Order: sequence, then structure tokens, then C-alpha cells
Amino acid sequence: MFNSKYTITDKILNNISRIITEREVIERSKLIPKWELSLKKEARLHNAHSSTSIEGNRLTLEQVKALSENKEIIASTKDKQEVLNYLRALDAIPKYANKELMNTKLFLRIHGTIAKGVLKRDKDCGVFRDRQVFVGKRIFDGTQFKEVVEYMPPDTKDVPRLVEEFLAWLNSKKAKDINPVILAGIAHYEVAKIHPFIDGNGRVARLLATLILYKSGFDHRRFFALDDYYDEDRLAYYAALKTVQENKGDITKWLEYFTEGIVYSVSKVKDVIRKLGFTCKVDEGERIELTQRQIKILEKIQKKGKVTNKDLQTMFKISRQAVLKEISKLIDARIVELIGGGRGAYYRIIK
Repeated sequence: MFNSKYTITDKILNNISRIITEREVIERSKLIPKWELSLKKEARLHNAHSSTSIEGNRLTLEQVKALSENKEIIASTKDKQEVLNYLRALDAIPKYANKELMNTKLFLRIHGTIAKGVLKRDKDCGVFRDRQVFVGKRIFDGTQFKEVVEYMPPDTKDVPRLVEEFLAWLNSKKAKDINPVILAGIAHYEVAKIHPFIDGNGRVARLLATLILYKSGFDHRRFFALDDYYDEDRLAYYAALKTVQENKGDITKWLEYFTEGIVYSVSKVKDVIRKLGFTCKVDEGERIELTQRQIKILEKIQKKGKVTNKDLQTMFKISRQAVLKEISKLIDARIVELIGGGRGAYYRIIK
């Protein structure tokens, strides 16, 4: 059976306390739709940029933004595909969260989304690795470059069993009773340790942590760009992962680092909200969860000032009735209003 070894230190407790306090400021804030969308959009772009950048992707944040808006950029096909894949995986998080269990099929599907079209062999996409891999780095010894092994993952034959055991634990009542921040940290490390795929293990680990925080309700508004913290100091990120080996499987030091990263992410969002001045109490009934399509509708209205039903039919290639179904939630929530009637009718954001 899977078992994780760690101690809740004063440092972890202090980090959790800060996270709770600063997150409460965010939860009590009633943001107008424009800023709600802006924070979600920024977190999405930053996560996609940072998580792929850690693995060597060369796209800048500006290029990631342009790519997300379907604009042409000058970059390698692989770099562009990696970012597009990660954006798709981030967008699919609410769908993943709807599944009662995180089973092997869903786990492999996440890798398939992240790795599609970027691996040397297509058959390695969405499946467990069929050969041994290692984590290493190239160094120059004075005469030539050579590869130094820093971490040797478990034997290939053990991967399916290790993943099954880990996912069984992740779905257990014991795991559900763990603070979601700690649980996300454990999951992040465990995927990195098992290294179940030929490539893309880091991205799957980080996405799974993000999924856990969303599903638990911790980041239900999807404001936190968790991967920025790792990308800003990659050496510290890898050093924190390495402490587990040094401490004979004890992940305490890793969790101290991981919770520091959550503090960093939550604090950034809190500071933005405070600068905007949105700190009033919001009732639970006033909060709504938007689909990706509804978010895109609001972004379109923000950009153009208004949109017609016909505009949205063309944008999404859907029927008039389908548009009405999507936008009705925005109207009911008093985010969007319908102006006029007949062919001249249009939608705009309520000021």
C-alpha cells in the first residue's frame, strides 16, 4: 500500500496559516466580471508558460498569450504544441474534476492531452513508459560533455502497480481528510518520483496538483498561478524535490517548499485585489462558476464592447438556441444584459 512519510513542522503550519488568512481576503472579495476574468486569464497564461518553461520550452509569456488568442508566432512547432497542449489540459480541469475518482484511465488521458504531438514516438503518448528513463544533466569534465544521473526512477515493470497504489490512496477517505494544500504537494512529488511516462512527468505532476486544489474548492475561482514560483527559481525547485532522496523518502522539506509556493501564489492575487479595492463581503449565492465558453463570451464583449447572437454563433459555430443557453447564465447572474430587440439586439456587460 502507498504511504507518504512527512512531519507537519512549524514552518508548514505557519505557511498554512498564512494561506488561510490571505485566501480569506480573496474569498471575501466581490470582483466585477472584468477583473474576475482578468485574474483567471492571467493565471491560465502564467501556468501554461511556467510549467512548459521549466521543461525547456522557449516561448515567452507574450508569445503564450498570442498563441492562446490564435495569433501566429515565430517559434518551433514543438514549443507551440507543448503550450497549446497545456492550455487544453488547464481548460479541461473542470471536466476532470467532475469525475468521482482519479483512475488510471483519466491519469493517462491527462498525459495524452499534455504530450500529444510533442514526443519522438506517438505511441508513447497517453501510456506508461515501456523502458527505463532517468533524470540527469550534462556537464563538461574538462575534455568532453557527459550525462550525469541525478535520479533513477523505479523499474519500468513496477510503474503500473505504483500508480495504481498511489491513485487508490488518493481516492481514499484518508487522503480526503488531508488538507488540500498538503495533498496537492504529496501528489506533485509522487508523480515526479514514479516518473510513469517517457516525457511530460513534471507537467502531469503540476497539473494534478492544480486539479486537486480546484476539486477541493481551494482554487475554485482559478486565480492562482502556482507554477510561477517553480519557474522563477528552477534550481530551488529541483533541489526541493531532491531533498526527499537525501532524507530517505521523507517529503517534509519538499512540503515546506511547496507550501511556500502556495503562499507566494495566494499573496500575489491578494495584493492585486487589495490594490483594486475589492474587499467587500460577497454572499455564497452571488458567486458563479463560468464555463470556458462563457469566459470567452465575456472576453469578446470586453474587447468589442458588445456582441450579437449572430456574432457568437459564428465564433463558436453553434446554433442560436445554443448561444441563448450559454448566455442565459450570464444574464441571470446580472453580469450581461440584452439591449434592444430583433436584429438590432446585442449583449453588453452590465456597468
